[in-house]
Amino acid sequence: MKNKIIILTVFSILSFSTFKAQDNGISAKVEKKYDKLSYIETTKALLKLVEDGNRTPEVLKKLANAYYFNVKMEDASKWYGELFAIKDIVVEYEYYYRYAMALKAISNYDKANEYMQKFAVLKPNDSRAILFKKSPNYLETIEELSGDFELENLDFNSRFSDFGTSFYKEGIVFASSRGDGKLYKWNEQPFLDLYYINESEGKPEKLSENINTKYHESSTSFTKDGNTMYFTRNNYFRGKARKSNEKVNGLKIYKAQLIDGNWTNIESMPFNNDDYNVAHPALSMDEKRLYFASDMPGTYGKSDLFYVDINEDGTYGDPVNLGETINTEGRENFPFISNNGTLYFSSDGHQGLGGLDVFMSNLEATKVAVTNLGKPINSSRDDFEFIIDENTNEGYLTSNRYNGKGDDDIYKFTREYCTRFISGTTVDKRTNAIIPYASVVVLNEKGVEVQNLTSDQNGAFSYEGSCKKQTYKVIASKDEFIQSEETFKINPSKEEDVVLKLNLKQTENEPLPVGKDLFTELDLNPIYFDFDKSNIRPDAQVELQKVIDYLKKYPTVNIDVQSHTDSRATDQYNIALSQRRNESTKKWIIQKGNIDPSRISGRGYGETQLVNRCSNGVKCSEEEHQQNRRSMFIVTSN
Repeated sequence: MKNKIIILTVFSILSFSTFKAQDNGISAKVEKKYDKLSYIETTKALLKLVEDGNRTPEVLKKLANAYYFNVKMEDASKWYGELFAIKDIVVEYEYYYRYAMALKAISNYDKANEYMQKFAVLKPNDSRAILFKKSPNYLETIEELSGDFELENLDFNSRFSDFGTSFYKEGIVFASSRGDGKLYKWNEQPFLDLYYINESEGKPEKLSENINTKYHESSTSFTKDGNTMYFTRNNYFRGKARKSNEKVNGLKIYKAQLIDGNWTNIESMPFNNDDYNVAHPALSMDEKRLYFASDMPGTYGKSDLFYVDINEDGTYGDPVNLGETINTEGRENFPFISNNGTLYFSSDGHQGLGGLDVFMSNLEATKVAVTNLGKPINSSRDDFEFIIDENTNEGYLTSNRYNGKGDDDIYKFTREYCTRFISGTTVDKRTNAIIPYASVVVLNEKGVEVQNLTSDQNGAFSYEGSCKKQTYKVIASKDEFIQSEETFKINPSKEEDVVLKLNLKQTENEPLPVGKDLFTELDLNPIYFDFDKSNIRPDAQVELQKVIDYLKKYPTVNIDVQSHTDSRATDQYNIALSQRRNESTKKWIIQKGNIDPSRISGRGYGETQLVNRCSNGVKCSEEEHQQNRRSMFIVTSN
């Protein structure tokens, strides 16, 4: 199991209240082992209780948690499932999230999304719930972002945990539990040490006996000259280990200097603290900032990303949180600043494929956005410690994905990098005045959201998109304005950036008169359904949101939803199909917009109200048939 687990999830443990001994059949000895994070021993004892018939909620919680924190997600999902199968019990909201994450790890996304929806209901203001509700089609979005990388599992990986690479000299430094030292009770494997390898010349060698101790060392960052190193270690300094008030030996960042070939002058960073964790150092390219992860007071979640300024006199500024766009109520860890200034990091709070996913963000952008790197960098398991040379497009990744050599493996990758710069402005169609802070959503040909942006104070927005051949739709919206839509095409053979101008039209001050069709007045696109289906597609959701916005703007307006089909198929079948689609449309507007059902009427008309000659037996083009497959939203009261 993962020795990296102390690096990854001690933040979660510290924020997870330990259970007091109680009358639940769990002995005080097992309770103590659980509280001391001895999860291998704990699972054995708890499994014995279950075999003996003790399936109380507390037993199942501890058993599932022990597997979860040790990243045994198949077992964790099984026992969380057993917990939720118990009727009439109240389960803390965080268990819904953990169960969803465990289900993602085994690629059961449908059930994971079901429990994320329940989590979102229980904790609607949680950043993870908000991100889930904002991007319900996140799997399709990630798929759109996938495919630019080729991965290679490296020969030097062991059957233990190998992870956490940093560029150093002509090779890399990484952490590994391949040694024969003291065993770590969490997973009964040796503690981590730091190793160096030049892939072209030999095998891994321990970095330095002055750095490596009987405790964990990992996650390094080096200055360009190679003479200064920042690294993570358990709270162990000058031969003495310290613990927090909660009796946990946490993590700190240390600094060392290379003098005459030896790492020396080891010092603890001034922003370390015995009562919280500071880990995963990453230097900015100008070496004037040090980024790191911590669960110090003021974090948004289990662990956040911070930075400190490195002053010219060698002192350090106060920690600065990177903010709620980057940080969530989950875990943000393993920052890396590439040589073009891009921040890469891992998170289980942003929408991903499961466990920790790798994300990127341009911290210099006017409006900071977070983007999932997609497959194959990300998988249903933990993917982290991503580093890259943006000049060579080569780098390294750590993952515990299936079919690896050990618990965590280091992968080398190359990136076939191809992007197009997309930019634009949001303006008033009538006056050409700038419209600041408008919502800008980009959809691909399948109607899947690939970007969700907000224009800045100058009405500007931009992002780097894929150069795959495709046509995209861009939708701009803001209160008091009618949505604007534009399309653009990407041609891989032409290295052309895309510049857009999105014109929003101000809505009228008075509601439309009775009898008007919102479809025409709001300039809606056709409400498409998949063949023989009545589910609301993502592209249709965009159009129906415009109807919701109008109904919210004018709370006295009532509408009649009318659904029509073309003449193909039988009359009776078309009546039934249009009625199903009509019910789906009304239901979506009512539920998604929280609209009073009394304001919406309507039914399906099948092919009884054709607008052209294309009745039964008449040969017509697809465009002519499309004119009859229409949705209408007639104002019945204003």
